[in-house]
Amino acid sequence: MQTQTPRTLASAASAAALVLLLAACGTEGGTAGAGSGSGSDTVSPDLPVAGSHWTIGAVTVDGRRSAAPDGARVEFGADGRARGNSGCNTFGATVAVKGDTLTVSPQEITEMGCPEDRQRFETELVKAFTGPLKGKQKGEALTLTSPDGRNGLELTAEADLPLRGTTWKIDGLISGDTASSLPAGSGDKARLVLGADGRVTGNLGCNNFAATARVEGKTLTIEGPAATTRMMCTSPQMQLETKLYELLDGPLTYRLDHRTLTLTNAAGEGLGAKAAAGTTGETSEGTGGTDGQEPPASR
Repeated sequence: MQTQTPRTLASAASAAALVLLLAACGTEGGTAGAGSGSGSDTVSPDLPVAGSHWTIGAVTVDGRRSAAPDGARVEFGADGRARGNSGCNTFGATVAVKGDTLTVSPQEITEMGCPEDRQRFETELVKAFTGPLKGKQKGEALTLTSPDGRNGLELTAEADLPLRGTTWKIDGLISGDTASSLPAGSGDKARLVLGADGRVTGNLGCNNFAATARVEGKTLTIEGPAATTRMMCTSPQMQLETKLYELLDGPLTYRLDHRTLTLTNAAGEGLGAKAAAGTTGETSEGTGGTDGQEPPASR
């Protein structure tokens, strides 16, 4: 019995030492995972692409580079989805970000017919923007490259556009929680520009207009009624003009989201607009969108 007691104590002591050693190792391992251990255990931070918007400059497929047409862009939402336009059709995909790798799973694309060169680029974009892509960001540039290096995209960050100086092309109407497209046949002339001189100018779908305006916080107040030209147009154009003429008079709550603008009044009636192609957001003196026709003093 006496000879067994030391062995039992020794075993207990050894076990206790082993527990302490394992606990110490576990603590060291946790510290390394937090980034204070060896570099080999450090986890790379995720690429900060959520909520970003990019112009597609070029794609590479099987080592062959193709420049993108105007209008090719992609945005990465905070919801794990990517949405964009190939310069021809709009597309959507899910995107999982882990470290410097984006795993893209294409989901949908519209099927509008386009010129041959844009259709060809779209086909290449679909091939390049799929699967795991390693991202490398430098300043305003982001490159996404396939594991074998043969496919990839070249992206440039798009800046948000300001309320003033941007040509806002009106593309929808809002009534409460419902957004609708413009009346069929009303064309695509409707637009507005808020100038640095305190004027808002543009086109109501038929006639050009001008009015004074002021911005306070998130409220744009148009001191109407607006002055307009006096042309006659088609019935859908005149229908849209009447709606916009009534809307663009008084206080409106505005919301900017990158390159889109919504204006709504207290009754929930409003409009939606997107930045016109080629707009830069440079300061305007209230002359944009009037086609060279100056409205009279009043309607």
